Parts: sequence; C-alpha cells; structure tokens
Amino acid sequence: MITDVFTAPDIKYALVAPLLIVLGGGVLSVLIEAFAPRRLRRSLQLVLVAVVLLVALFQVVRLAGTNELAAAGTIAVDGPGLFMQGSILLVAMVSALLIAERHVDPAGDAFAPSAGALPGSADERAFTEQGWLQTEIWPLFLFCVGGMMMFCTANDLLTMFVALEVMSLPLYLMAGMARRRRLLSQEAAMKYFLLGAYSSGFFVFGAAMLYGFSGSINFNEIVTAMAANPGQNGLLIAATGLLFVGLLFKIGAVPFHQWTPDVYQGSPTPATAFMAAGVKIAAVGALLRLCYVALGGLRWDWRPLMWAVAIATMLIGAIVALTQTDIKRMLAYSAIANAGFMLIGVIATNPSGLSGTMFYLLAYGFSTLGAFAIVSLVRDPAGEATKLSQWAGLGKTSPMIAGAMAILLLAFAGIPLTSGFTSKFAVFSAGIEGGATPVVIVAVIASAIAAFFYVRVIVLMFFTERGDDAPAVVVPSSLTAIAIGVAVAVTVILGVLPQTVLDLADKASTFIR
Repeated sequence: MITDVFTAPDIKYALVAPLLIVLGGGVLSVLIEAFAPRRLRRSLQLVLVAVVLLVALFQVVRLAGTNELAAAGTIAVDGPGLFMQGSILLVAMVSALLIAERHVDPAGDAFAPSAGALPGSADERAFTEQGWLQTEIWPLFLFCVGGMMMFCTANDLLTMFVALEVMSLPLYLMAGMARRRRLLSQEAAMKYFLLGAYSSGFFVFGAAMLYGFSGSINFNEIVTAMAANPGQNGLLIAATGLLFVGLLFKIGAVPFHQWTPDVYQGSPTPATAFMAAGVKIAAVGALLRLCYVALGGLRWDWRPLMWAVAIATMLIGAIVALTQTDIKRMLAYSAIANAGFMLIGVIATNPSGLSGTMFYLLAYGFSTLGAFAIVSLVRDPAGEATKLSQWAGLGKTSPMIAGAMAILLLAFAGIPLTSGFTSKFAVFSAGIEGGATPVVIVAVIASAIAAFFYVRVIVLMFFTERGDDAPAVVVPSSLTAIAIGVAVAVTVILGVLPQTVLDLADKASTFIR
C-alpha cells in the first residue's frame, strides 16, 4: 500500500520573479515571431524586450537585501546573485541597443534577414530584395539573458547545468547569424557549438561524480557530505576538475580558450559584444558560487590548480594579443587576459575577493560593450574594417569616436581614473590578502604587457598618418550612440567615483548557505 503523499514544492514566486519575467518574455517573443504580422514584428519585439528588461531590473532592485532559497532550494536569492543578475540586466539593455541598430550597415541589421537560408541562395536574395526580416534574434536574446540569470544563482548542479544550456544554445545560433561573411560566422558557430558541447559533457561527468560522492547535487548537502567524510578526496577532486572544465570554458580561461578568438571574430559584432560581457558575468558568478559555497571546504586542493590556470590565462592572453593584426581578435585575447585577472578574486576565497570580482565584472562588461560598439562603426565597402592597419589616423578624422575608444582601451590597460584601474586594484588587493601574492605579481607583469598593445592602438589612431584606402566611420543612430555614451560614462565614473558601487558590492558579498 502506497502511503507517500506528494508535497508541492515551495517555489516562492516573488523571489524568482526577475527570472520568470525574462523567460516569460522569451516565450512571448516566440509567439510574436510566429503570429504577428511581418511589418509589426520588429516594433513589437523591441517594445517587449525593453519592458521585460526594465521590469526584471526593477524586481531585482526590490529584492535587495534578500537572503533566501527559492524554487525548492534550487535558486539562491542572495547578495552576490542579485548583484550579478542586476549587472547582467544592465549589460543586456546596452546590448539590446546594439542588436537593434539598423543604420550602421547599409544593408540593414548586422544579422541575416533569414538565418535559415543558405548564404547566397535564392531564398536569401528574396528576403533581402523584399526587405523582409525575421526577428528570431530577440527570443534567443531573452532566453540567453534568462539562462545567465539562472546560471549565477543556481544552488545545485542540475539547475546549474540546465542554466548553462539555456544560456549557451541561443549563443551558438546568434554566433552564426551574421549578415556579412556568413560562412565565417557559421564556422564560428560550429566551433563554438562543438567545443561547448564537449565542455558541457565534462560538467555533467563532474556533477555525476560529485553526486556519487555526496549522494546529492545540492550545494549545502555536498558541504555536509564533505564534512562527514574527511580525507576521502580522490573522487571529490576528480569531480571538481571536471566541473571546472565546463565553467572555465565559458570564462575563456587557458587551456579552454581556443574558441574565443575565432568566435569573437566570426560572430556578428553586436552578438560578440553581448557574449563577451554577459557570459563573462554569468560564468564567473557561477564559478564563484561553486568555489565559495559547494567546494569551499576543498579550497586547499583546488587553489593550486586555479593558481596555474590564472597565471597561464593572464600571460598567454597578454602575450598572444601582442601578435594580433585584427582588432576583434586582439579584444578576444584581451578578454582572455582579463579572465585571468578575474580568477584572482576566485583564488582569494575571502569577502574582498568576492566583492572585487563582482565590481570587476560590472566594469568590464560596460567597457567591452563600448569597445565592440565602436568596432562596428569603422567600415569599408566590404563591411567592418577590423585590420589594425586600417585604424591609422582615425583620431584625426573622427576624434570623438577615437577618443571614446582610447578611454576604453586605457580602462582595459588598468590606467588610473578608469574603471579598469579600480577593478584590478580591488582584485589584486584581495589576492594579496588571500595569500596569492605570487599570482598578483604575475598579474602586474601581464598588465604591463597588455598595456603595450592597448597603447599601440591609441598611437595608431592619433599619431599615424591615414592611408588612401582608409575606412570611414559611420554616423550611428541614437541606439549605438547611447550605448557608446553609457559605456564611456560608466568607465569614467567607476574610475573617478567608484566608492558607491564598491560599497554596494561589499554589502552584497555574502553567499547564502
């Protein structure tokens, strides 16, 4: 006789409202794409995305100070989770402006009018000639944002894996939707998909092994199992290594960085900007939660591994960037080097490391969005002019655009009075406090190396003569202009007056356990 009674899980819908709003918006976006008249789709999608992101951000702000578990213990609504959800939503708002831009490229959007049509086919020509535009980019965008928000707040390994896939699958598609250089874009999407699938497989194997050790996938129960079985770390260490593979791939850390330059170069630039900023926040946030909450008791075992990864990531990212002749690939290796700097906050395993890393993620997200937005404006008849040699003399013909790019590059280099300096100072201080002084020394050296190729671009723009075949700088619509303006403003404000945001990150630097 069956006596068990089903008990409905306690969801606490108010606590997961931001996540539900974004994912629900993604469902509505699919319905608009399926049923709305073609002439109204774009307008309806833009209104929907704007409303969804604003309402979700409002709900995140309302939840400030909350420290509870929701959705039957699978979602952690705490300070770090809410801070990173807010950062993701802010970055998503700016990214949406870049994705919506239609005046930079003479052909229209940066995205193909019909991503399902073969490049150069009759179907693609028909879509282009008729001026038709499919708007599937927007449901993909919203589902990706929802996955990011879930990823950094997941409180068990299964939820984290589901969030990883919800975040990743739309990105694989967005990477292959470029209007120009479709084959290069599709190659980038294929590389991203195949390598991402392998990394997800490693993550699943790690989760299974950790379940075998603890009998649970919940972070709190994993901690309890570790305390109850001291010294039995063989299976635990193997599981940790496999989990790190899945997360370090998304961060773009060495040796799992090989996809980054190809995908950054081949993807549509608005998608690259969104990917570079949003995924970094979500993936580092998930890694922080895994290391600080679930595997905090194992820190003396995984910290040497992370030391090696951080050092290799910083040095390889900075050194290889010196050899790049394409600005998108240079920014890709810059992103790899910055991933290494962020890992110092993970290694620190202290509240200062957590708050410093959260501040770094927010600052880096806006700087990256601004840099890629500017890249999209420098064009020749074939499309974006991404060769560094083509940027010679840009400061003389377009001083405002070149000046904005210079500010963002100086922030990447960590020059004082920019957000990059404040970010690096915060994580480097936390690293020294946490006993990772050798890693910080390497980070300072890598920062000095990185400063060279950032300054090289500035010298090229302002102190080099412009060639006869130099590209033009397109005058953008208000969408891209606002995105660049916001990125530069945030970069300067977080460099000159960072204390308010630093205090906010410090107050939010406690994980629920």
